[in-house]
This record gives sequence, structure tokens and C-alpha cells, in this order.
Amino acid sequence: MKHRIAIVGLGMAVTPHAKSLIDLKERVEVAAAFSPSAARRAAFGERFPFPLAADLDAILADKRIDCVEILTPANTHLDLVQRCAAAGKHILLEKPLEITTARAVALVEAAEQAGVTLGVMLQHRFRPAGIKLREMLRASELGEIVNCSTTIRLWRPQSYYDVEGRGTRARDGGGVLITQGIHTLDLMLSLAGPIAEVRGYAMTSRVHRMETEDMAVAAVKFANGALGVIDATTAAYPGFAERIEIIGAKATAALIGSDLRVAHHDGRVTELTTEFGAGGTGADPMAFPNDWHRGVIADFLDALDQKRAPAISGREALKVHRLVDALLEAGETGQTVRVAP
Repeated sequence: MKHRIAIVGLGMAVTPHAKSLIDLKERVEVAAAFSPSAARRAAFGERFPFPLAADLDAILADKRIDCVEILTPANTHLDLVQRCAAAGKHILLEKPLEITTARAVALVEAAEQAGVTLGVMLQHRFRPAGIKLREMLRASELGEIVNCSTTIRLWRPQSYYDVEGRGTRARDGGGVLITQGIHTLDLMLSLAGPIAEVRGYAMTSRVHRMETEDMAVAAVKFANGALGVIDATTAAYPGFAERIEIIGAKATAALIGSDLRVAHHDGRVTELTTEFGAGGTGADPMAFPNDWHRGVIADFLDALDQKRAPAISGREALKVHRLVDALLEAGETGQTVRVAP
């Protein structure tokens, strides 16, 4: 079955989605690309050969459209998901789910109650190096995990935060953790398992003028007893590749940007390198290929065809939201905080 999809939201995030939908044209047809802004529709139309739409209600009423991609600011997601779900549309949602975990839970429940499929764009899970490491962990090639530490040292200039709403609780729901770090934190959780408790700090550094945190540092304890550190910032000029380092009883693995290196105790080294580098770590947050987006969208289409949950479902995405909540609470209180299951 060839699916017919509508794109809702034509802002900064749309480019890798649109490129991926072109790549997947044998499986999916873009029936409409919607924005309430005539200027955004015109700019998008100059770049991509998709039908433009100025009426969301008409999209929702069109029974020939079976799914939508929602690429709007986080504070609009709950309303849009509720409307799309009520119209019987399956939904692929740009991260984060919403600006608070309570609203995120309501969003996930709305999709479940309507019986529609909800997928979330957390594309770092579809980087080949991450897939390879996940396979090695499932095969116990690293042995028992005793440490997992994550470093996210990105750069965003002040001009990035000068855009109205950027880095605010009202529009974005937070700063570096929920807006930028969420991708790497989600990948970390998918590899090393749930975190039980955190203790740390979160702050706005002198580098930026913004409402929410641009820096967070925490010590964490995983559910299996492993220890680790999370260090996330958008104040690290000019931006560096994210790192996830996992120490196991039989090997140590380092995910550095899009690449993987595993040093085994028996002297072997497993490596997977790519042409992509870090990507998106500096002043241009969209400086990365669309390959990983394409992987998420292809899995979403597979989920629809196979009547299963996508790899990154709404319920799955709630895990990283609850971790972000705990990290921020620990930063505010100075206490050890349990991560909600």
C-alpha cells in the first residue's frame, strides 16, 4: 500500500523530512504541505515539488490522507495530535513530544485512545553506528555494563536564542536538555537502559541570554547499578561531536558523532566510521544528512504496514522526557532525584 501523507509545519525542521519523503516516493506520496504562513509556503514551494495547503481542516477531512508529519513548535503538539488523532490520521511527530511531561502523556494517550499509530522523530537511534552498538550489546559482546557516560558539547550563537520563543519554557519547554540533548539522551537510554536516579546541576551560563538552561551536568545511576555522567551544553564553541562511552566487563565502546569504536579485552577493535562526521553541533543545527530521518520514516511506514508499534513510539519517547525532568529537578533542588518509570 502506498501511503498518502501531509506535512504540517514548514519551518527549520522540515528539510530533512522533505528530502526523506522524496527518497521514499515509491512508498509514500506527499498529498499536502501545510503552514498558516503564506511566506513559508512560498519558500517551501520553491525548494520541494509538493502540493501546498493553507487549510488544515481540509487536510484532516481528506479521507485519502492516512498519515501526517507534525513539525511545528513543541507547545502546539498536544492540540495538533488530538485533532489529527480524532480525524483518524496516523502521526509522525517531531521531537520533543510536548513542553511538559504531563502534556506529553496526554498527547500519547490521545493517540492510543483514537487507535492511531504515533511515532516520534528521534533519529539518532537510526545512525548506523548506534544500530551496530545496540546489536553488540544485545549479543553481550561488551559484557555487563558498569558505566555509561554521555557528553553533549554543542554551540548555538546568541542569535539562535534571539529568535522569538527559542529557549523558553512556553514554546520549547526548556533549553539544551529537551531541545538539543534529547536526541543523544534518547540514544543513550536505548543502549544502556533506564536511569534510576540523578544528582547534578543545571544553569544558564554567561555565554547566553535566555530563560532556560544552556548547561547541565549530572552524576547518574542506572537501574542495573552502572554509574555515569551526563554533561550537556550549547555554550561550547564551535561545537563538538556528541559522545556516548559505555564500559562493559568485556569491552569499552565509544560512540563519537556518527562513528563507533569498540576496544575488546582480547585485543580486537571493532570500528564503524562514516562520512557524516558530527553534523549539527555548531551554529547551523541542520548541518547533517537526512539518512537518519529517512530511517525513522521508513520504520514508521513499516509499522503502519505491519500493524505494529514504530521503533520510537510515543510511550518510548516518554522515557527521555522523564529523565530530563529528573535532571532539571536535581539542578533546582540540589537533591538526588529518582527518575519516574
